[in-house]
Formats: sequence, structure tokens, C-alpha cells
Amino acid sequence: MAFKERIDKPHIVHQWYGELPVESIYTVGVAGEKFFRHIKDNGKFLGIRCPKCEIVYVPPRIYCERCFNELKEYIEVSECGTLESFTTIYFDLKGQPLEKPIIVGLINLDGSSTCIVHKLGECSVEELCFGMRVCAVLKPQPEREGSINDILYFKPTNK
Repeated sequence: MAFKERIDKPHIVHQWYGELPVESIYTVGVAGEKFFRHIKDNGKFLGIRCPKCEIVYVPPRIYCERCFNELKEYIEVSECGTLESFTTIYFDLKGQPLEKPIIVGLINLDGSSTCIVHKLGECSVEELCFGMRVCAVLKPQPEREGSINDILYFKPTNK
């Protein structure tokens, strides 16, 4: 059965043998584009505020998930925030052991109502605790490409 074949008898079961040739391209959308471009060009984080709920989403989105209001009010939020949770990752996306485990945190940036997930660096798991302060470490400006990888990691701070 080819993918372009029309199924005119849905009650007849078809099978596909072998691998499915599925490809996809992820796009960040309008709000994500603005978020990553602002990090790339200015080294600062953008959120978007819902005028009805007053929730500030980071990363930004185009509709409020609570009231479905269209969001247009972009605001800068801090590059520092509170570590809400963290975990250690030992395997890559293919299930292979990592050469060195990665610590990932759930960070609530100052001025935001939501959290961002990213790597933690310049620390060990033993040094981390919920509620501690962390700040983003970005790539040098000429090396930024406008992606999540422009944020190298978040590190513990006293700010």
C-alpha cells in the first residue's frame, strides 16, 4: 500500500512492512522566533503577558492556555530565576549511555509565571537544591544562532 493510495474501504485492515518513511520539520512559530531572535540579538529573555489572566509565559506563545486570549504583549524577563526542580539524565534520545550525565532543571525566571527547562552547569547534583537561584550562561554574541542552544546552561548564583 502506498501512502498516496486512497482508502475507500476503511473496514479492510492494511499492513505496512518495514520502516515508515516519516520526516518532519519542527518550527518554533511566531512567538518562538521572537524569543530566540531576542536572545541572539540582545542576550535577553522575552516573555509574553496575558492581559486578561496576567500570566507571563516563557517561552512565549500566541494564545493563553488558561483563557485562550490572543497574546501580543511581549515583555523582557530576567535571565535569572529560581530552580524549581531538577534531574540527572544518563541516556541520550536513542537510549545509549551518555559519556557524562547531564543535569536538567526546571527554572522559573524572575518576571515569569511559567518555567523553562534547560541544562544546569558549573555545579554538581550535590550542590543543587530546590529554590536556589540560577542565571543563564549564553554563548558569546557572535556565536549565537537564534536557537535554544544559544543558552549554554543555567548556573547557581547569588543574584
